[in-house]
Amino acid sequence: MKKEYDFSKGERGKFYHLDAELNFPVYLEPEIANFIYNLAGRKEMKVETIVNNWLRKDIELVQAVS
Repeated sequence: MKKEYDFSKGERGKFYHLDAELNFPVYLEPEIANFIYNLAGRKEMKVETIVNNWLRKDIELVQAVS
C-alpha cells in the first residue's frame, strides 16, 4: 500500500446513483440451500421467489402474534 494516493483528478459522485438498490448476500447452510434449490427446480420458480414468499408469510405470522 502506498503512503499517499493522488485523488486530484478524481470525480466526486462518479458512481453514486440515488435509486441504486443493494442486495446483501445471504449465506445458507448447505442442506437448507439444497432443499430450496430442489424445490425451486420442481416448481419451476426462482429461488428468490420462494424465499421471499416464505419470508412474507413469516412476517405475517409475527405481526399477527404481536
